[in-house]
Amino acid sequence: MKRQGQTTPYAVRVKIGELANEGKTDAQIAVELGDNYWTVRKWRRRFQQQGKAGLVSTMGRPVKGALSTFSATICSVIRRVRAAHPGWGADSILASLIWDEGWSLAELPSRSSIAAFLKQSGLTKQYGYSSPLPEPEEQTITKPHQEWELDAMGDQKVKGVGAISLINIIDVFSSLKVESYPCLNQRNPSTPEYYLTLRRAFLKFGLPERITFDHGTVFYDNTSPSPWPTKLHLWLIALGIEVSFTRKRCPTDHARVERMHQTMDGQALKGQTWSDPEALWEGLDRRREMLNAHLPVRTLDRQSPLLAYPTAVHSQRPYQTAWEQEMLQLNRIYSYLESGRWFRRMNKGGNFSLGGYSYRTCWRWHSQMVEITFDAQTVTLVCTLEGGSESPMRVPLQGFSEAELMGELSVFERLPDFQLSLPWSAETWRAIAYAELLAA
Repeated sequence: MKRQGQTTPYAVRVKIGELANEGKTDAQIAVELGDNYWTVRKWRRRFQQQGKAGLVSTMGRPVKGALSTFSATICSVIRRVRAAHPGWGADSILASLIWDEGWSLAELPSRSSIAAFLKQSGLTKQYGYSSPLPEPEEQTITKPHQEWELDAMGDQKVKGVGAISLINIIDVFSSLKVESYPCLNQRNPSTPEYYLTLRRAFLKFGLPERITFDHGTVFYDNTSPSPWPTKLHLWLIALGIEVSFTRKRCPTDHARVERMHQTMDGQALKGQTWSDPEALWEGLDRRREMLNAHLPVRTLDRQSPLLAYPTAVHSQRPYQTAWEQEMLQLNRIYSYLESGRWFRRMNKGGNFSLGGYSYRTCWRWHSQMVEITFDAQTVTLVCTLEGGSESPMRVPLQGFSEAELMGELSVFERLPDFQLSLPWSAETWRAIAYAELLAA
């Protein structure tokens, strides 16, 4: 529960109003949001009386503003010091005025007053509202391929091949080792590498119901407190696969795949020499097949995964690369986006960025915060100015087509035969892998 004295974020105030419109009581809303009953009642009443315009906080100093009781010279000096040192906060500015410029402490405003002045003057960093990505509810795992864990090892030195990063996938219920894909000369595998790894896994074992990721930048937008789903995330949703995330900085949430890293390192990498990348890849596949079929697992009563759970051989949700474009259903993405809410601050031209695409609204909205929702019927983003002082504005959603979601596969399907160059790069290696996938 929120401690007394903390400010209720604007996004939470909006959520209170929406839940109240759904017919929920103040007590029910307080339990659902983990907030104080009286706080919920306050913002619910304001929302019902004034709409979103009533949810904007009016706390603060009178209209005169911070440092209104100090001379214009003091304000000018603070602005000058801040302009010369943009990284300095109120404490540093106050210390500099005393020690570097000879002002006495009695002549100067307090640290908190300087901080308020900087904020009022637009000289502080503007933070966005927090709004996490929608995720499926937690589930009890009762069968194979209900949930997979995916993760990449740190770079490893392999004799005969060089540095690789191994992407591993494991089935949570059966401990089946689904895939191990070696990424050449990469410390952090790129999005195309994960596409290829997952496609190989889908061809062998079919589609799972859910995949869990950590908060790596390929899977999760860590640049915003209100993240937009990545292309990889949306591609999986379009295929009918749920996506869930571990808690930040909690590797124990991915305990099985972390253990698989150790297993594959010891079974196929440590002390081994491979003639080339293709030999390494084939060796990883053979070793994984042996582990799944014959190696006893302690948690499975000393049975191998396929002996303990024969149905783990396939999920019964078949996949082929030739079918992928038809399997992708954009309506699944639209339904997912309808359940989310995002916040962005407009730039000086009235534009905002979402998912790598720039959207234009209205120049009058420059530098202001907007709340963004999605309307599946019109396939548009609905932008509402903070406080609801103007009518919402709609802009068409960008970047959503089967070809864009498919990434490299849509390109390789159209390519004629071509000569690969040596030495092999990561792109050449993926081209070889896709040629094999398409041939299969």
